[in-house]
Amino acid sequence: MTRFERLHHLPLVGRLLRHRFIKFGVVGASGTVVNVVVLYLTQEILFRAIEPPPLRLNVSLAVAIFLATINNFLLNRAWTWFDRHEHVQTPLLLQFGQYTIACWLGIALQFALTHAFASHMHYLAANVLSIVIASVANFVVNDHWTFGRLRMLIQRWRQRSHTSQHDQ
Repeated sequence: MTRFERLHHLPLVGRLLRHRFIKFGVVGASGTVVNVVVLYLTQEILFRAIEPPPLRLNVSLAVAIFLATINNFLLNRAWTWFDRHEHVQTPLLLQFGQYTIACWLGIALQFALTHAFASHMHYLAANVLSIVIASVANFVVNDHWTFGRLRMLIQRWRQRSHTSQHDQ
């Protein structure tokens, strides 16, 4: 058995290396493309008349982040966690709110960790390490909270305990 195969058997690491986490990363990369394209288009074309330039950048960033977040949410819902649609009874807007909160928690974690690590290493290395950790945390929160793994596990537990009570 190779080292990579052994990693797949570790509880958390193995789970992260499986297919769903890779899809999550691909969706995140597509969101980065959406963000950059929208930022460029709004900054250079759509909002060109907004003055002063820092205000234009703030408005452009807000639109870019918002559209990238919508892109990522919809792709993650339709592709990364497509198999959970029948299990998640959460209304779409509420689920989008959960997704957005998870993303902001990831951003706050990245910010805090970058500052913490930067006192021990180069700030760019600290930021990359923080992005990796925040991405894993973001995946776990979305997997359990936004897209219902926690609800599925609770539902299974309730069904088992309900079944075992009737068997007694």
